[in-house]
Amino acid sequence: MKHLFIVNPAARQGNRTTFVTSLVHQVFDRRGEPFEIYITRGPLDAVRKIQEDAAVESDLRVYACGGDGTVNECACACAGRSNVSMTVFPCGTGNDFVKLFGDEQGKFKNFAALADGEVHPLDIIRVNDRFSLNICSVGLDSRVGVGVHEFDNIPVIGRGKSAYIVSALVNFCRKVTDDLTVTINGQLFKGEMTAVCVCNGTWYGGSFNPVPEARPDDGILDVLIVRGLRRAQLPFMFLKYGRGEYRAMEKYITHLQTDRLTIESDEEFLVNLDGEGLVTNRAELELLPGGLRFFHPRNMAFFAGKTPESAFSTV
Repeated sequence: MKHLFIVNPAARQGNRTTFVTSLVHQVFDRRGEPFEIYITRGPLDAVRKIQEDAAVESDLRVYACGGDGTVNECACACAGRSNVSMTVFPCGTGNDFVKLFGDEQGKFKNFAALADGEVHPLDIIRVNDRFSLNICSVGLDSRVGVGVHEFDNIPVIGRGKSAYIVSALVNFCRKVTDDLTVTINGQLFKGEMTAVCVCNGTWYGGSFNPVPEARPDDGILDVLIVRGLRRAQLPFMFLKYGRGEYRAMEKYITHLQTDRLTIESDEEFLVNLDGEGLVTNRAELELLPGGLRFFHPRNMAFFAGKTPESAFSTV
């Protein structure tokens, strides 16, 4: 078994390389198992590294040490591989994916607990030739989520929630709808839409929780189609949307459950994949049940009643 630590030096909490490296050595220098700390050099470098190691290792454990972008890259490389599993050591800005574990999210900052953890399969979304572990979105919120990186390195704005607020204000002034065609469950939705949100997980955009009951291990995608809103209604609507109150806005938000859908447009649009951007004019989304092997600390309430795939041996 090899433990591979993918460290993103550009994670939005700043360069965490020294911090993560120190913690890894404290735990793994005495375990007697091979490990490697890999510092990524640019976009998709994590994907390349994991694929190379997966080709020669019979059992590879990947630790995504960064923000949601790092998690997405690792998930893209690990999806569908029976000899690879991954987990998260959150040290980014939003750390949205691990928020679905509630108060237990803090357990993911313990390398010893992760190393002795359990493996459970999670669902993952295939989007064209990419993947998303958490939430995909198209429309205003996708432009806000991906566009935040335009502002979070400006000192007067800073990273985190302030950058999201600025991105929201700027994108609100630029454009609030897209002309889309959504095909889902044999139904066709066509016209101007504010957002299409496809939930495997629960949190995104730093503080949005559109479908609180969504789970990444139930074989179901929860989809919200937002349309028919006037610009003046958007601020109030997005407050309720972000709190998961979609049922109270049935006039504007259609909630559907499915395992696949297609989003198309005559013009290219931006797809937000866990904070990473994909530009296309046709997005085919399909849920792959159990498509990702995920390991986590033992005895977590989130996985109660579910049998782990396997347990790690300890040294």
